[in-house]
Amino acid sequence: MMRDGHIHTPFCPHGSTDSFEEYIDKAIESGFKEISFTEHAPLPDGFIDPTPDKDSGMDKAYLKDYIHQLKRLKERYQSKIIINIGLEVDYIIGFENQTRHFLNEFGPFLDDAILSVHFLKAADEYVCIDFSDKVYLQFANKVGGIAPMYELYYETVKKSILADLGPYKPTRIGHPTLIHKFQLAHSEQIDDSLRIKEVLTLMKQYHYELDFNSAGISKPFCKEPYPPLPFVQFAKELNIPIIFGSDAHTAQDLHQHHEALQQKIIF
Repeated sequence: MMRDGHIHTPFCPHGSTDSFEEYIDKAIESGFKEISFTEHAPLPDGFIDPTPDKDSGMDKAYLKDYIHQLKRLKERYQSKIIINIGLEVDYIIGFENQTRHFLNEFGPFLDDAILSVHFLKAADEYVCIDFSDKVYLQFANKVGGIAPMYELYYETVKKSILADLGPYKPTRIGHPTLIHKFQLAHSEQIDDSLRIKEVLTLMKQYHYELDFNSAGISKPFCKEPYPPLPFVQFAKELNIPIIFGSDAHTAQDLHQHHEALQQKIIF
């Protein structure tokens, strides 16, 4: 069954104003039978968004309306497509308790959710690692280089898998090689294959799904999905459930690269 499990919405503060209906109608026209809207959850209480516009997560004041609108659309389209109400939740070191409390409050209203690492911590500073190539390279310099930054990223992803975030913790790990987003912005050749396999093996051990995320193919400094195809094959060999996600922030990008990837990997 064709499914897109990672879709953003007009509630995304750094996305587009494309309506829910635009996404849904396109999914139906494209032959998809199931979609998950996974808007960026509000960031944890007390966490200061390090991005310039403070727009990494949804404003919590809009969350109930987000859920209400999707409940209505689930009913309206139920004969044509399965619509899951979801969130993409950030794992941020040091804010596990706040995240657990948030999930305990809103988890009962969700059908689906993704747990992702966008923020890395060094000393007392947090950085949104996928914000820009400039921020990415500056942070690498701060932590001692590209290789140490990769190490920090994968260690943070592993902590996200092991973290106690309560009974409503998401069961899918989002784009677990997001650190590759700006890999062509530096000249170093980093072999992180063992680290990626460690992450996937840990996901298998703790029964997590994989967000097979096509968005990286369209990123000029990445040019590959998250994770790259050989590691999707490795995940298949481990019998990890693989859920395609376009990570679309506009209706135009919905299901981006799905057909080409499905020809290479059956998922």
